[in-house]
Amino acid sequence: MTKRFATRLALVATMTMLMSPAISAQQGDEAPPPSKPGKPINTGDVLSGELNAMKVRDVKNGKRVATYQITSEPRRLPPPNGLCNLETGPETFQLVTSSDAQATQLKSFVGKEISIKVDEVACASDPGQMSEAVITKWSLIKKQ
Repeated sequence: MTKRFATRLALVATMTMLMSPAISAQQGDEAPPPSKPGKPINTGDVLSGELNAMKVRDVKNGKRVATYQITSEPRRLPPPNGLCNLETGPETFQLVTSSDAQATQLKSFVGKEISIKVDEVACASDPGQMSEAVITKWSLIKKQ
C-alpha cells in the first residue's frame, strides 16, 4: 500500500510541475496599458537627454556632415505639430547647428547627458532626416 501511495504522489507531483508553467503563461498574456502622449515642450522649455553624433550626406553638395541628435523621453510639440504622427510623440530631436562654434560646442558633449533650451522646434519633414523632430534654434545650458 505504501508503494501505491508513493507512485500516485510522484505522478501528481510530476503533473503539477508540468502544468504550472502553462498556467503562469496564461496569466501573463494581458495586454500592456496604452501609451500616454509625452509631456508638452514649448518655446523656452528645457530638453535633456543623451547627445549622439551621426555623419550624414549633405543634400546640397554631397559632403558628409556631422549631425547631432538628443534622445529623450517622448514629448508633445506645440500645435499644429503635436505628436508628429507618432503614438507618444517624438523621442529623438535633431539639433541644427547654425555656426561652426555651435558644432564645436556640441562635439565635446557627444555620448554625454546634456540640457538645452528650446527656442524653435518642429516635426521632421525632409526624407533624409534621422530624427523624429528638429530643433532649429536652441542654446546649451551650462551645468553648474
